Amino acid sequence: MTEATQRFFESLPERAPTVLRGLVAGTLQIDLGTGHQTEHWLVRMRPGAVESSRERGPAYAVWYSSSTLFDRLITGEAQALAAVLRNESTFSGDVVLLLAFRRFFPDPPGTRDPCEVAREAVGRRS
Repeated sequence: MTEATQRFFESLPERAPTVLRGLVAGTLQIDLGTGHQTEHWLVRMRPGAVESSRERGPAYAVWYSSSTLFDRLITGEAQALAAVLRNESTFSGDVVLLLAFRRFFPDPPGTRDPCEVAREAVGRRS
């Protein structure tokens, strides 16, 4: 596991109030593979709160990713849903948990808010 991954999971509880504003609740097990080793994270989500631990356990959903891909996700260089659709990672269970969890990942570098882009375009026409 990389230091960036460790910091990412440690930051979840602090960031949860702004990221998890909906009614999502459940447990997501994240399995990160490196070679023949798999590291497990259990993420318990509820509105405005997250708890994460380094364990396996009963979960409503399981997401497998390589450690390398996960490092790209936490820097915004890759997107979680695109990785699942391209079969770069696998997911089973309650998809709402993945959709909620992906909000913790940053936007790709250089991404701009569409509203900001539209305001600038309107300003140029004036």
